[in-house]
Amino acid sequence: MFINMDKITIDGLEVFAKHGVFPEENILGQKFVISVIMYTDTRKAGITDELEYSVNYGEVSHFIKDFVEGHTFKLIEKVAEELAQAILLKFDLLEKADVKISKPWAPIGLPVNNVSVEISRSWHKAYIALGSNMGDKKAFLDMAVKKLDEHQLCKVIKVADYICTEPYGGVEQDMFINSALELKTLLTPDELLTLLHEIEAAADRKREIHWGPRTLDLDILFYDNSIIDTEDLQVPHSDIQNRDFVLIPMAQLAPFLRHPVLNITIKQMLEKLGDR
Repeated sequence: MFINMDKITIDGLEVFAKHGVFPEENILGQKFVISVIMYTDTRKAGITDELEYSVNYGEVSHFIKDFVEGHTFKLIEKVAEELAQAILLKFDLLEKADVKISKPWAPIGLPVNNVSVEISRSWHKAYIALGSNMGDKKAFLDMAVKKLDEHQLCKVIKVADYICTEPYGGVEQDMFINSALELKTLLTPDELLTLLHEIEAAADRKREIHWGPRTLDLDILFYDNSIIDTEDLQVPHSDIQNRDFVLIPMAQLAPFLRHPVLNITIKQMLEKLGDR
């Protein structure tokens, strides 16, 4: 997803906060040492010498201090997770953040310099297919787009035109409205799948007939350049190359996106399907 992966580092920021499993840790507090590596494209800032094109590490440092001191968690794993997420949501130019939380005074009853947790979190690009052939079809697709865009950890970037298509799979049913959208998300693939199922459930989606009629159908087509094959999730979508109702809207969003398994672009898949 990232072209330039330049780094801005804040190393060894000390804060006094109240995180810990033991009650006294939440009352008395203790020192934490925080390091953050922020990934962004500094090229324009380097050329123009203007701060607006980079991330102000002073502002980020104060944000980290206020966040860590203003919350109380039991686990430093939770501190790291919430802090990484908060930084990525707050600072628009960041694509990725590595966060290390060190606890020099960890109460473990043994001599130790410190204990720490280090995580890496980033924005991901996903493409989602949308379809409906029951009820107010357009309203169901509109609702799905709105709910995804309103989710704290998702940002809808582009939505393809809605198109009317023939049913797929041999089941006699009404015509579909289909589309696709590009999504920027902090969710993992499994978390994103769970969210899509929740949105389908809000549309009263029933899974009674395979390839049958549905109020709302949401599928993960691509997630970065990932290849996922589990019982619950296959990414890229296993049948995308045979579905014009997916390829047509995808060609509007990302015609030169390359399938990581088939090694051909969306445009090439659509042309091959047309030749058949």
